[in-house]
Amino acid sequence: MMLALYGHPFSSYTWKAQIALLGSGLEHEFRIVDGDHPDHGKIVAMAGPAGKFPVLQDGQNLIFEATSIIEHLQLHHVEPDVLLPSDAEAAIGVRMLDRVFDNYVMGNMQEVVNEHIRDAENPDMTRIGEARERLERSYAWLEGWLQYYPAQGQVTLIECAAAPSLFYADWVLPIADSFSRLKAWRAHLLALPPVSTCVEAARPYRAFFPLGAPDRD
Repeated sequence: MMLALYGHPFSSYTWKAQIALLGSGLEHEFRIVDGDHPDHGKIVAMAGPAGKFPVLQDGQNLIFEATSIIEHLQLHHVEPDVLLPSDAEAAIGVRMLDRVFDNYVMGNMQEVVNEHIRDAENPDMTRIGEARERLERSYAWLEGWLQYYPAQGQVTLIECAAAPSLFYADWVLPIADSFSRLKAWRAHLLALPPVSTCVEAARPYRAFFPLGAPDRD
């Protein structure tokens, strides 16, 4: 049975899972979750306690949470040392960076977005300012980390997590020129074919970004 990924083209975590599938050359079917495909939504709703996408269907198995999907792909469908290293010590470092991007980049970006969703006319600017400050601290940490992590063409769990989080975070708080390594790496990530595929698929939905999407990638 072909792998099937349930999600939405504008969803950052859907990107995260799909980048792994595309980057690993795995044949799969993308099943959009929207009002026109209620059956897809039912699958997602039953897969996990929160009923959130992405969800990967692999035979009778439904795997939710993007990181778990990527771990599943590495374990069952991808050659060793592609998405995650086989060496347990090295894998700890990769998983640590995955959490950095999910929690400290994507998480802070989402707080700003959530404030605009909560009250578009009167968002809490104190909360937004605090989230942006935390996001800038994450940028500064990543700028230092990148001196030890050269840009590469291989897609690993790190690239899968970094590309969507940095794409949307830069819309909420543009990466300053002082973070030159991070700015260049974001551009490198967006040029990777699996990532650019996701960027283009999401383009028609940019009007739905709560803060208003900038006229750039």
